[in-house]
Amino acid sequence: MPTIAYILIVLAFLLGSVIAYFARQLVANEQLRGAQVEAKRLANEAVAKYKELVVEAKEEAIKIRLAAEAEARERQLESQKLERRVNQREENLERKLDTLERRERNLAGREREVEMAKADLVEIRKKQLHQLELISGMSSEEAKQLLLQSVEKEIREEASRRVREEEARIKEEVSSKAQQILSVAIQRCATDVVAQTTVSVVPLPSDEMKGRLIGREGRNIRALEQATGVDLIIDDTPEVVVISSFDPIRREVARIALDKLILDGRIHPARIEEVVEGARGEVETIIHNEGEQAVYKAGVSDLHPELIKLLGRLKFRTSYGQNVLTHSLEVSYLAGTLAGEIGANMELAKRAGLLHDIGKAVDHEVEGPHALVGADIVRQWGKSAEVAQAIAEHHGEVSTTSVLGFIVATADAISGSRPGARRESVEQYLKRIEALEDVANSFAGVEKAFAIQAGREVRILVKPEEIDDLGAARLVRDIVKKIEESLEYPGQIKVTVVRETRAVDYAK
Repeated sequence: MPTIAYILIVLAFLLGSVIAYFARQLVANEQLRGAQVEAKRLANEAVAKYKELVVEAKEEAIKIRLAAEAEARERQLESQKLERRVNQREENLERKLDTLERRERNLAGREREVEMAKADLVEIRKKQLHQLELISGMSSEEAKQLLLQSVEKEIREEASRRVREEEARIKEEVSSKAQQILSVAIQRCATDVVAQTTVSVVPLPSDEMKGRLIGREGRNIRALEQATGVDLIIDDTPEVVVISSFDPIRREVARIALDKLILDGRIHPARIEEVVEGARGEVETIIHNEGEQAVYKAGVSDLHPELIKLLGRLKFRTSYGQNVLTHSLEVSYLAGTLAGEIGANMELAKRAGLLHDIGKAVDHEVEGPHALVGADIVRQWGKSAEVAQAIAEHHGEVSTTSVLGFIVATADAISGSRPGARRESVEQYLKRIEALEDVANSFAGVEKAFAIQAGREVRILVKPEEIDDLGAARLVRDIVKKIEESLEYPGQIKVTVVRETRAVDYAK
């Protein structure tokens, strides 16, 4: 039984294998037939696509060929046009060359004609020059020289006329601008007129006090003079003692000491020395206060105490009767205003104007012009090179190169030359007038010269036969230049040249 079962199982397995084999064969055949059908379909589609592509390629080739043919025709047309243009240009060039050749031939002929005409002109000119020399009796060189002299004279006259016109225009413009600036500066500065002398008068309560001041055998007056360094003038004038000294500080010390001695009544050498020492202390206090007040009024800050002290000493210093401290304040105001009008540094201008005469506080102790001495003092204590330079330049001891120097010099001239500011002696006035007239009379062609308006103007009469109108213009410039170089004067001097021609005859 088991063997039959095994055989049946094997037979069943073999039968299943055969059936499976045939089944796979059937499936493979079916797949093969499907693949063949699909391959035929794809082949047919490929053939159709190929035919379509061939048709499209042929159509594209036809389009390209047509476009190439059209482009070739366009290029052929353009080349034909260019060829025609080239031919036309060649023809034009040939015509121009022909024209140029004809012109060259004409120019050559004309050049020959011009050369012949030049030769004829040279010959004619030589003949004319020869005839002119015969007629005038001069050679050509002499005629040239005469013509050059005539032309030179005309040019000189024309230049003088132009210079005169330009000077008149510039003077008018500068005068107008300067008057405007100076008027503004002067209007903003109003100061009192101060005039002082070298003596002080001390009133006495009675003539008995004169004897007490003199003392036994003059010992009191000698002690007072030795202690103060002044001269006491006690004359027959009732109830008056005169203190004389060129040092205003000593004179002030003596005046204060005398007032105290007269008020106290105790007058003897020991008391005199004590009172004089106290008066010196009072004067030093006054000097310090006056210096601080001047700095405050001028609006100047950060000044060294030594400069303030020297400023205070100017309270007792005069110049041509003008108080120097008052003058310095006035110059400071004017310099600041002028600087503001022209756009310069107002602070430096006011400082330089206030300190410009600081050298006068020590000019009896230090040798040299007060401008240079003051500049050295400011360099030492003020540490300001610009201010020191302006102070050194304001009187001309150093060439004026800075704007600040011009401003201070101008403000100083305004303050010193305004009416009532300064006094001068009759002798000095007459010497200045004579020197002004002598400068004018020193020029050739001057007939008379008159200084008028207190030396502010000089009028000059010239000889009309020696000096013409243009020569008068040159003469006035030369006189002005010499006055500026040789004379010292406040303000400005007007120079007027008068040329008068008179024709006189008599009816008989």
